[in-house]
Amino acid sequence: MRDRLQALAAQADHRSPFAAEARIDFLRQIPEPPDVRTRTLFDVRLAVALLQAGKTQEAIDLLSATRDSVAEHPSLFRTSFIDNLDRTYAVSQMRLGEELNCLHGSEPLACLYPLRGGGVHDDSEPATKALRVYLDLVQRNPGDIGLTWLSNLAAMASGTYPEAVPEALRIADRAFASETSFEPFPNIAGPARADVSGLSGGVVAEDLDGDGRLDLMVSSWGILDPLRLLISDGSGSFIDRTHEAGLAGITGGLNLLHADYDNDGDADVLVLRGAWLGPEGLHPNSLLRNRGDGHFDDVTEEAGLLDFHPTQTAAWSDFDGDGWLDLFVGNETLPGGQPHPCRLFRNRGDGTFEDLSRAAGLDLVGFVKAVVAGDFDGDGRQDLYVSRLGQPNLLLQNLTSDGRLQFRDIAAEAAVALPLGSFPTWFFDFDQDGDLDLFVSGYWSTYEGARVDDAVADSLGLEAEGERARLYRNRGDGTFEDVSVEAGLSHIFLAMGANFGDLDNDGWPDFYLGTGAPSFDVLLPNRMFLNDGAGHFDDVSSAGGFGHLQKGHGVAFADLDDDGDQDLYAVMGGAYAADVARNVLFENPGHDAHWLTLRLQGVRANRSAIGARIEVQAATRDDIQRSFWSWVGTGGSFGSSSLQVEMGLGPADRVHRVIVDWPSPGIREVFEGIQADGIWSLREGSGNAIAIQARPFSWSGGDSVPIPHHHTEPTPE
Repeated sequence: MRDRLQALAAQADHRSPFAAEARIDFLRQIPEPPDVRTRTLFDVRLAVALLQAGKTQEAIDLLSATRDSVAEHPSLFRTSFIDNLDRTYAVSQMRLGEELNCLHGSEPLACLYPLRGGGVHDDSEPATKALRVYLDLVQRNPGDIGLTWLSNLAAMASGTYPEAVPEALRIADRAFASETSFEPFPNIAGPARADVSGLSGGVVAEDLDGDGRLDLMVSSWGILDPLRLLISDGSGSFIDRTHEAGLAGITGGLNLLHADYDNDGDADVLVLRGAWLGPEGLHPNSLLRNRGDGHFDDVTEEAGLLDFHPTQTAAWSDFDGDGWLDLFVGNETLPGGQPHPCRLFRNRGDGTFEDLSRAAGLDLVGFVKAVVAGDFDGDGRQDLYVSRLGQPNLLLQNLTSDGRLQFRDIAAEAAVALPLGSFPTWFFDFDQDGDLDLFVSGYWSTYEGARVDDAVADSLGLEAEGERARLYRNRGDGTFEDVSVEAGLSHIFLAMGANFGDLDNDGWPDFYLGTGAPSFDVLLPNRMFLNDGAGHFDDVSSAGGFGHLQKGHGVAFADLDDDGDQDLYAVMGGAYAADVARNVLFENPGHDAHWLTLRLQGVRANRSAIGARIEVQAATRDDIQRSFWSWVGTGGSFGSSSLQVEMGLGPADRVHRVIVDWPSPGIREVFEGIQADGIWSLREGSGNAIAIQARPFSWSGGDSVPIPHHHTEPTPE
């Protein structure tokens, strides 16, 4: 695998939109054009490549000279070209400001919208230069909401907002405003040594070395960008164990997804590669088998998973009910491009997989951006939802019988085929009625691509054309109801990375969206939405300190410090080689609510119990009864949360019983004697819950705190 990845890196083609260095080399071999107009067009192409490659000051110098040349010969150029040239110059200055002020990792408020305090640039000259150009562009293009937004951001970054922006153009106090107050989650990635710098990528939050504490694995999509294994030291910091884990040379990965595919009790990791690259995206995925001690072996080829198709999305689930996790990979076919059918790999139970895509009816083709598994109809079989850009989405009902895998698309009759321009998706029980609902976020603003204009206009309540998200409530009869408007979610998000969890431990699932697009001028805050328990979601992005302006990708909710509430880790960074950012770790400050963490162990079911349905019946001191529902899984389609089930109980401090519907064999089991505010191990067929003692640690560091954990017996074959 290392040799394959090195060879792919050496084949970079200047025609690839993301191979900036190769394009620079190609352009510099071309003789300089003799006439002013052609030379100017050529220089702009070169400057854009320099910006994308991270040679920002060199790009600015070339753009500045080009602007001077255009000013001397204005009749040679169209107004639209001059505007685009000025836009490129301004965004280059904004990027330089970020490089000088936001990317060193020492300021927790860096890049958090609204920019204030330590988020304001110390070296404000680049942002000030950008502001002057943006204000001039707005004057030439009145009503351009995207330019108005970028003017506001530049003023904020330079520390001159609001006075530097004409009153009629001031929108930063209204755009992306939080709908309710919320206690901020501080970004402690720096002190925790988890602020990895890179491009867009994925994250796994799981115990990866077998010591009972949650660790992190993060990726960056550049073909030679290293995977990073960050092991929790139990005292508030993470230690980079990438080399010791045997991961040196196993590089790249736009997304990561983990599962215990071989039922040995250790979390294995799937690395997904090649998406967005078109013909250049024929990259292999990697299956990393965990030895159980934090060391990983790439077993892709011997497992029968070596394949060369572009993808960033997959789903682990036991589709045929035999107790072993199968794998569905959503391969990506660009419109008009070479077809790359999706794959269903059945787990044979001996460490290998067989391709049953065609036989199961899952060799579908499309611009697939997300897949998720879940038993939406409650029949005990795991179904699939497939999100496709520019095509109707698919709800693939599992009709498997007698071990013969078979699926059919019922998206139209279930009324969940929209939005057409969709991206991340997930199943979750947002209304806590015991069945799986569905969220699908839009992505394309228009079919010309993702634009900042529509997202900003939508946030201000103005007319906008882009694709809006959908929240589908499960009616319980095999169909869904679109409740997006009532829930406050019929908006344009430009979301990529996404996941859900429970921020305030009230028992109602919330969610986080990583936003953005490859273009440098798509600067939008990432978004956090709080479930109010009455069918509505409130935007708390700014109030909670979640509105990071760098591109957001892999997202994981996980109780990383064992204190009973969920923290949030998010991978930041864009697509071009220069668009690096530092990942963030938002620490949960606590919300004075009860909680329960469950670690399930399947015996007849798959070992990590992916797909299990859990009902917690609990009550408050005033004897107010309530059921809380959750499913075992890694959450959304872009980011891999821990497989331990972390549930908020709100004011409920007494747990009556926990009911588990184990996947695959369809066995229901009741566990009693469980207390709130603790971590419990539930083993299929035992009928007993075992308490795990775990003491929280402080992110501020200090002496390591020993955390004794209960280890159950291996699952019999």
